[in-house]
Amino acid sequence: MRLLEDKVALITGAGGGIGEGVARYFVKQGASVVVAELNESLGNAVTADLRALGGQALFFKTDVSSKDSINAAIQAAVDEFGGLDTLVNNAFAPTPNVLMEDKTDEMLKQTLDTTVWAAWWSMRAALPHMRARGGGSIINFYSIDTEIGAWLHSDYNTAKSAIVGLTRSAAAEWGRFNVRVNAIAPTAMGATFHKLAAENPGFAERSAAMRPLGRSGDPEDDIGPVVAFLASEMSRYMTGESLHVDGGIHLPRYNSRPADVPVREY
Repeated sequence: MRLLEDKVALITGAGGGIGEGVARYFVKQGASVVVAELNESLGNAVTADLRALGGQALFFKTDVSSKDSINAAIQAAVDEFGGLDTLVNNAFAPTPNVLMEDKTDEMLKQTLDTTVWAAWWSMRAALPHMRARGGGSIINFYSIDTEIGAWLHSDYNTAKSAIVGLTRSAAAEWGRFNVRVNAIAPTAMGATFHKLAAENPGFAERSAAMRPLGRSGDPEDDIGPVVAFLASEMSRYMTGESLHVDGGIHLPRYNSRPADVPVREY
């Protein structure tokens, strides 16, 4: 039997990058997948691809900054596939990479809405359906950026730090429902990676060299199996955990200071 046979999963931001890779791995392991994606063309394309792989998949246009939209996506999963076993909170809307003093309130709000609030809403909406199934698994995404205080990502770092707190709180309280809640900090060759590689010659090689494993991650083959593990019965006694899935870059860390920012300005 495949790892996720007869499981129903909703994956936010599954229209590309890591979300798409996880969705592909999930259907190969037997899961029915809801592609909760804002971009209709991307969402429909990924859904068609998942079906071509032999999987059951549904595209549902989802704006994760909207509670109503998230609630509708969760309900669509239940209506289409009969329940919900796994929730993967991957989506977020990035803001411009600028210094903290130049980040606006609107940027912070956008980041919080599409990460912390999105996870809060989706987790609470998923809970009754998971309880009805006798349990479930929630996988939230955080980031190594929070651990190094990555430059130009102050709003993102703030939000992803909150995701860790939310994950632990839900794990502590919802274990009594057999709902497990864990988080991963993945790095992989998603849309942002390919954009940076195209704009900066040598970026891909430098990125790989920074990691003890000597290569950059693949969304499907490297990140997908870890998320599937957390969604499966193989991790049935694991909750409240935060895992690095990054080729080991959390060991040496990395310097994110922009080259044009002086060390001292006083």
